Amino acid sequence: MHPVIPALVAMLAVQILTSMSGTTGSVLAPVAAPDLGVRTYLVGVYVGIIYGVGAFSSGVCSGFIARFGAIRVSQVCMLLCASGLALGALGYVWSAVVGAILIGIAYGPSPVASSHILARLTPPSWMNLIFSIKQTGVPIGTGLSGLLLPSLAVALGWQGAALVFASLCLLAAVSIQTLRASLDDDRDPNRNLFAVSSLLSAVRLILREPEMRRLSIISFAYAGMQTILSAFIVTYLSDRVGMAIILAGFVLAISQASGAIARVIWGFTADRGGIDPVRLLAELGIAMSVIALITGFLSPDWPFALIVLVCAAFGATAAGWNGVFLAQLARLAPGRVSEAAGGSHLLTFGGVMVLPPVFSLILALTGSYAIGFACIAALTFAGGLWLLFPMRRA
Repeated sequence: MHPVIPALVAMLAVQILTSMSGTTGSVLAPVAAPDLGVRTYLVGVYVGIIYGVGAFSSGVCSGFIARFGAIRVSQVCMLLCASGLALGALGYVWSAVVGAILIGIAYGPSPVASSHILARLTPPSWMNLIFSIKQTGVPIGTGLSGLLLPSLAVALGWQGAALVFASLCLLAAVSIQTLRASLDDDRDPNRNLFAVSSLLSAVRLILREPEMRRLSIISFAYAGMQTILSAFIVTYLSDRVGMAIILAGFVLAISQASGAIARVIWGFTADRGGIDPVRLLAELGIAMSVIALITGFLSPDWPFALIVLVCAAFGATAAGWNGVFLAQLARLAPGRVSEAAGGSHLLTFGGVMVLPPVFSLILALTGSYAIGFACIAALTFAGGLWLLFPMRRA
């Protein structure tokens, strides 16, 4: 067996559980918000906290990964997710906020750690495919949240549902210990942990290379759109389209399953289909913008099959771009993948920190999901158009 296979399985599991933890609050919002005494659209603020902290932790995690190893860092991330979910289950606003902070600390290093391991082990000809498979963990985790949490909430209450997911994170932290000796063999015990130079070096690396800089800026909009899909679709379908939460969660699961499958297809297409990865990312940005506009006009009068089709297309585009994006970064920064991923993720997580609260604000001011989707679609459409133009070098 090629050594990349067990590494991929382990990192995929971590990505799935991190994603499940990050979207638990979004899926449970229609039933948890009344108990917390808050409005459902404030889920955008909760998500913003997670990704705001994640933006910072992704930028400073390279020193921890280098010193302790990517597997050890992944284990700590799993423990933080479990703690954050358990705190959220206490049923207080303050505990939900602290829980979001802990999940955010875990969310940042997770993709950086997996990129660090897989970049070392993956043959160049497999890069887009392996990274795309690894990145399916995000839509798979979100989809499983939508599929499992509503039913668990009905059976166990929303707090019980959150604690079930916390238990899965604890189990994962223990399970991947068997891989530490083989996959953390490159750790450097003398590496500084909180050196400001590490963060500045990662940022400089992104800013110095024009193509990485452009990709990172565009990831701000793309990631924001992806997070709005996963954070608001259950509430949107429940509040405005009149779906029961279990059915709305099912639609979320379909959209994320579509995103997971699409990530593999886009990765294979970029590796074997003769399509330039940057052009593919441009086309995905334009497509997600158009579909977001359509999504804003869903109504109870639409056939259920058509609603599912639109949400599946939304997932295939807005949740399907990440693997090709990360593989392109890895190609542009050989030997410095964790730095490039960390620096780029400052902007990527910036999008998921800023745009969901902005979406919440638009809802609060206008009451219109259509206007909210249109505003974010304008950003992703502009990003897609920018990628269509060749990058000029100085």
